[in-house]
Amino acid sequence: MQRLQAWARELGFSQIAIADIDLSAAEAGLQQWLAAGFHGSMAYMAAHGLKRARPAELVPGTLRAITARMDYLPRELPRDSQQGGPLNMPEGGPKNMPEDMPREGQPTWIDREWAAQADPQRAVVSVYARGRDYHKVLRQRLQMLADRLAAEVGPFGHRVFTDSAPVLEVELAARSGLGWRGKHTLTLSRQAGSMVFLGEIYIDLALPLSAPVSDHCGSCRACLDICPTQAIVAPYRLDARRCISYLTIEHDGPIPTEFRRAMGNRIYGCDDCQLACPWNKYASRSTLPDFDEREPLGHATLLQLWAWDDAEFMRRSEGSAIRRIGHVRWQRNLAVALGNAWQATGNPALAQALTTGYQRAGPLVQEHIEWALAQAPAVGGTDTGCVESP
Repeated sequence: MQRLQAWARELGFSQIAIADIDLSAAEAGLQQWLAAGFHGSMAYMAAHGLKRARPAELVPGTLRAITARMDYLPRELPRDSQQGGPLNMPEGGPKNMPEDMPREGQPTWIDREWAAQADPQRAVVSVYARGRDYHKVLRQRLQMLADRLAAEVGPFGHRVFTDSAPVLEVELAARSGLGWRGKHTLTLSRQAGSMVFLGEIYIDLALPLSAPVSDHCGSCRACLDICPTQAIVAPYRLDARRCISYLTIEHDGPIPTEFRRAMGNRIYGCDDCQLACPWNKYASRSTLPDFDEREPLGHATLLQLWAWDDAEFMRRSEGSAIRRIGHVRWQRNLAVALGNAWQATGNPALAQALTTGYQRAGPLVQEHIEWALAQAPAVGGTDTGCVESP
């Protein structure tokens, strides 16, 4: 196992472990989650049924799962310090920012993320999606790890996964000791928080099992309280239909109007439950350049990204997880954020950009533009002049 760990570290993994594949205890919870409809329009979740909890049905002959953790914070993000720093954010800050957030000393990466949310005209992309598509990175390196093991012990049956098949990743990670399931349903580690990617190798080798770790969430409910849409309906239970990550990435139709204001300036994913989690002060930077932020995703304005046509979107998103949503959903999300920014700031350039974009948009984006333009600034706010509706 020590040699396997060493090989994994050479490949950029932070930790690996070995899990048993008897996940029968998780089947009832999976069935209840699906029965409640919490998977939304992700029909594949129901289509695969209990195969997620039965690795040997997915890959016959499987005896163990090698589980892997890879940290993904970009290398250039500011290092954590004992105290947070001055945020230079608009008065009041984001509505859901923790009240006891420190203000003195050097700013941390978490400070930076809250500050971005506090600027209505900034475009906020989830941290994990600012670099190269993690599916590509992990899958390639997991296969390299499997090849290294095969060179040592001889050929063996295996298949690698990273969020790419019906696999209960968090359950396997918890059983193998990579961490525990946090109340936000993500894997949490005392050494790394939750800013990690998970991957697995199903194998037909009976390797010695790793020991699980205990739950260290205690009475904390920071993730539940911070969620802008209250998608974490109970500890360890997420209604994806309310989750901003689901709405901006997985959902391909109109974003329900009741959630649009809560989206704020988040245009791809949402990190709020992770930003609020105390354990993420221990989140580690990636050792790989793959997860470095691509320009301009770490600091772009909404207007910058709104100006991308389809060709520019395809060029900028090459090799990125963002490409999977396509240009139409990208603009749908931006239209909502622009409407929120228009309401918050009264900047006429925002409304003008929406009006100009209306003519070249399809029906889905046009409906969101109409909603956005209807988010008129408060009476007595900035004098925005007259902007005609499309």
